[in-house]
Amino acid sequence: MNDSLPAVDPDVAATADDIAEMEIRGAATIADAAAEALARQAERSEAASPEVFRRQLRAAAKTLYETRPTAVSLPNALRYVLRGMSGETVSELRASTIARAEEFQVDLSQAQSKLGEIGSNRLRDGDVVMTHCHSTDALSCLEAAVEDGKEIEAIVKETRPRKQGHITARQLRELGVPVTLVVDNAARRYLDRADHVLVGADSIAADGSVINKIGTSGLAVNARERGVPVMVAAQTIKLHPDTMTGHTVEIEMRAEREVVSDEQRADIAGERADDGLVVENPAFDVTPPRYVDAIVTERGQFPPESIVILMRELFGETTGEPWAP
Repeated sequence: MNDSLPAVDPDVAATADDIAEMEIRGAATIADAAAEALARQAERSEAASPEVFRRQLRAAAKTLYETRPTAVSLPNALRYVLRGMSGETVSELRASTIARAEEFQVDLSQAQSKLGEIGSNRLRDGDVVMTHCHSTDALSCLEAAVEDGKEIEAIVKETRPRKQGHITARQLRELGVPVTLVVDNAARRYLDRADHVLVGADSIAADGSVINKIGTSGLAVNARERGVPVMVAAQTIKLHPDTMTGHTVEIEMRAEREVVSDEQRADIAGERADDGLVVENPAFDVTPPRYVDAIVTERGQFPPESIVILMRELFGETTGEPWAP
């Protein structure tokens, strides 16, 4: 093997292709696959020197990262594993990298259940919880509360335009939780009945801003006015150390057909040209940290302003490209 150039293992390249083609999808699944790929690269490396070994691991990380650079869990997994790479010899570097990847995978497999247990401690018997969209992390808190014998009720926003709230309502009913399904615009009215607002997160910025399904921010503002605490449930793979504030995150704009059909568009436009009608469908919004009472993770619950400390503990002081020296 020519050690002058980094060599990426073929299986790592195959994993990268699967992530890029969305054969591997979902935050936790992507993170697990990335950690496994780095462990495989370390195990199979034939590097003759520690420096070449490090370069090969960084090249593998770069290959994986470039598949889905906006998927927060991917660079977080890479950072976590590379940060644990230590030793003076190739053998030591190999062993430490594999051990770090295995540690990450074990923690990841247990994260949601731990998060649920922590989140359920904030809920009391008889509480009414308002939800928005569909989040398995948020549902894990409610499931743990039910398993603890607490009687919980839910007010579920349907969450237009895709109505993911219907999924939440169905899964809560499967748990035996009484559900009131409401249209999004009725949230302020029903907050008078709620003891908590519980939502998930797509990602969380270093200042504690929460990027989540569109409508989360407005719900949080209304909840603050009503004195209803807002709890965000998110595994640590959702933390976004590269983003100092949530307002620097690019918001995905989804297809207008989720909002109006071609027939509805034609009806709205009437006899006027279509170029005078713009339909926008942002997928997410940003909730400032002042409207969030607690961020619950598998590592514990934190006030939003403290989340940056957890990021540093998990991923180090350095952000940016996870393969950087």
